Amino acid sequence: MPYPKNLETAFQVEEVIREKGAIPATIAILKGQLTVGLSKTQLEYLAKAKGVIKASRRDMAPVMAKKMDGATTVAGTIIASELACIPVFVTGGIGGVHREGHNTMDVSADLTELGRSRTLVVCSGVKSILDIGRTLEYLETQGVTVCSFGDSQDFPAFYTTRSGFKAPYQASDATQAAKILYSSHKLQLSSGIVVAVPIPVEHAMDENKIEAAIKSALVDANKLGIQGKEVTPFLLAAVSKATGGESLAANIALIKNNARIGADIAVHFQKLRNAGDFDKDFNIGNTKTRKCKTDTKRQYHTCAETGGNSNVDNGDVLVVGGSNVDRTFRIIEGNVRHTRYRKYNNMEGEMKADFDKIEGRFRQYVGEVAGFEKKKKSGYNN
Repeated sequence: MPYPKNLETAFQVEEVIREKGAIPATIAILKGQLTVGLSKTQLEYLAKAKGVIKASRRDMAPVMAKKMDGATTVAGTIIASELACIPVFVTGGIGGVHREGHNTMDVSADLTELGRSRTLVVCSGVKSILDIGRTLEYLETQGVTVCSFGDSQDFPAFYTTRSGFKAPYQASDATQAAKILYSSHKLQLSSGIVVAVPIPVEHAMDENKIEAAIKSALVDANKLGIQGKEVTPFLLAAVSKATGGESLAANIALIKNNARIGADIAVHFQKLRNAGDFDKDFNIGNTKTRKCKTDTKRQYHTCAETGGNSNVDNGDVLVVGGSNVDRTFRIIEGNVRHTRYRKYNNMEGEMKADFDKIEGRFRQYVGEVAGFEKKKKSGYNN
C-alpha cells in the first residue's frame, strides 16, 4: 500500500479497534527490534521507510541481527503475537498456495505457521491471486480450523464475497467465534483458527473483472521472472493498476471491517476468560485444586495451562513430585473433659514437624481423652 494511504489506513484501523473496546498493537521490526504496539511516530517512520524487508519466519532473525526494518507477514505477525500473548490478529488476507503451486511448490509460510500457533486470524479469506482450493486443503492438513463469518458458509476471496468454495465451519457472530477460540485454548490445541470475513457487499468487486486482472498480472510476472516472496506484492500492485485503484479502495474497506470484527471477537474472548464459566463443557475430571502454571511452550497435551509473563529468562524449570511433612499434635494438659457434644475449650499442647521418612505411618499419639474405659490411639497426618 503506497504512502500516505498506508499511514492513513493504519491510524484508521487502530481507531476502529479502540472504538470497539479493544487495544490495537501494530507489529513490525524497526531497526532490528521486534516491536509490538507501534507508536504514532513509529508508524510514520515505517510508512515512509525505504527498503523494508517482507519478514516471514525465515527472515525475522536475519532482519533483526542486521538491524533492518521489516514488515511482518501473517506468519511473522503470528510469531510476535504468540510472544506477546495476543490471541486475536487482524489482517487483510492470508497467504496460501500459489497458482501452479503444485509445480513450483510456492506455498506461503503463513499456512504452516497457522498450523503451529494458537492465534485466531481474522481475514477476508485467501488473496484471490492464489489457488484457494489447494490452500483450504493445505490448511486442513495442518489442522487449522477455518470458519466463514456471518450468515453464509461461502469462503470469501478477498475482493469478492465468494470464492466458489465452502468453509468447513461457520461462526455467525463474534461471540461464537470467541467461543471457538476459547474451546481451542481449553483443549490446548497447538493449531490456529482462521475466521474468514467477506468484504462488505458495497465494496465487493466484480469477480470477472478481478479474475481478468489477475491472469494478466500472472503472465507479466512470468515474463519478468518474478518469484518467491516478491510475487504477491507484484500481483497486488498490478491488479490495483489494472482496476484503476478500485482494488486498493476495496482492500482498505475490508481491512477496516476485519478490524471491527476482530476487536469484537477479542473483547468477547476476554469476557469468557474472565468469567471462566465455560468449563462446564469440559467434563474431564476438573477439581477445585488450582492448576499449575508455566511459561514453558507446550507442543503436546498436558494438565497445565500456559501462565502469564515471567521475569525468569535464563531457562525453563520443571518440578516433578511434591513435599511431605508429618505434623504431630499432642495435648499436654492433664485434665481433659469429655462431654456429650465433644466440645472442648482451648487446651495446652505442642506440635512437632517431622521431615523424615513418612511411609504412611503415624509417628505419635495425638491425645488421650479422659472418661474412656480404654485409651484410644489416633493420629493426624497432613
